[in-house]
Amino acid sequence: MKILVVEDEKKVAAFIQRGLESENFTVEAAYNGNDGLKLAYDTSFDIIILDLMLPGIDGLTLLQRLRESDVHTPVLILTARGETEDRIGGLNLGADDYLVKPFAFGELLARLRALVRRSYNQTNTLLGYGDLTINLQTHEVNRADERIELTPKEYALLEFLVLNVNRALNRVSIAEHVWNYDFDRGTNFIDVHINRLRKKIDEGYEDKHIQTVRGYGYIFKP
Repeated sequence: MKILVVEDEKKVAAFIQRGLESENFTVEAAYNGNDGLKLAYDTSFDIIILDLMLPGIDGLTLLQRLRESDVHTPVLILTARGETEDRIGGLNLGADDYLVKPFAFGELLARLRALVRRSYNQTNTLLGYGDLTINLQTHEVNRADERIELTPKEYALLEFLVLNVNRALNRVSIAEHVWNYDFDRGTNFIDVHINRLRKKIDEGYEDKHIQTVRGYGYIFKP
């Protein structure tokens, strides 16, 4: 999934970014409130990790402006301000979770995964579609009781498709969420990766989960 980190301490931001990217998240960072607000209006982000003490626009003001503009991207506040009043204020302004520094990266990761499941209406970490099972926690994928070995990007691509089950996704959206860069419409980059994933997931099986939406993109069918 695609995460925005708004954090003025660059070492902390880099630590979070490296950790999340190693877990197949796509990450962008902003180091002040003004830049963070501009990026946060891009609703392609699945979650925003937001510090409160930022140069320029502070975190609470940033959050308030987002909610007033009907931007409902889940926000996890990550801050050194851990008093009860601070937590209440952040949650009342529309934050979805609140984590105090110093923090354990494992806890941050668990909270982010919970927010992802909640935002995509997934209550379980183990998803099943016929004989295909996907574990969102361990990233294990099996079909007909046989383990399917996927590269990190192949898994990230499958997860994005699955979390948007029955929803047609265009190539630009896939590129932004899985690879985090502008999609060159003159290439077949996305199609190549989809075909590789299809061979591992669907080849040799009667039910084909990854289907083409002609002239648009792809869809995962349960």
